[in-house]
Amino acid sequence: MSPEHSDARDDEQRCRLYLITPPALDPDAFADTLAAALDAGDVGCLQLRLKDADDAAVRHASQILMPVCHARDVAFLINDRPDLAAELGADGVHVGAEDASYKDARRLVGDGAIVGVSCYDSRHRAMVAADAGADYVAFGAFFDTPTKQPRSRAEPDLLRWWHELATVPGVAIGGITVDNCDVLIEAGVDFLAVIAGVWNHGDGPAAAVAAFNRKIESPRKDQETDTP
Repeated sequence: MSPEHSDARDDEQRCRLYLITPPALDPDAFADTLAAALDAGDVGCLQLRLKDADDAAVRHASQILMPVCHARDVAFLINDRPDLAAELGADGVHVGAEDASYKDARRLVGDGAIVGVSCYDSRHRAMVAADAGADYVAFGAFFDTPTKQPRSRAEPDLLRWWHELATVPGVAIGGITVDNCDVLIEAGVDFLAVIAGVWNHGDGPAAAVAAFNRKIESPRKDQETDTP
């Protein structure tokens, strides 16, 4: 995921991981875990999501974790808070239905930053966000998730529809694990947004990132094998 705004998508571009931080963390201790995870395989971006943290905690976490991401060419986004994203020099912001509007977020972070929008299971919301200039739209939840009570449930057909219709990348979120992600990859999703599926993986986050990347590569290898 590039910090530069883009309204075009290459259909041959591989799906990538979009990591979201655990809902609570000690950034000083988490930095090494994050570094190991990012070093284990391709990751497009990290979203800092600290829902119940105050501004000082978000600032501190960003100051610790953003350099870890940037050293590995991974974009760093902040959830909900375009004002803090702009202040701290983050690569962008993610906003949901109850957060700042796309228009306000874009005004605060500028045209060169990433602005992603939660669209849940709404095709209309996704089209409106894309037309307004969103850099990606996020759909979900696709599976049960221990992180939060989802406001909607989405089906893989939604990803197929978006992939065939739109040039703005689509992100899948909600209970995604190494074991259940195949159907989303096959549907043409551009990014898999993962929380517990990485940080709570039985073999550790680095092993999870490596395993997700193997799953992502599998369909591409199958396609190459099928090509005459």
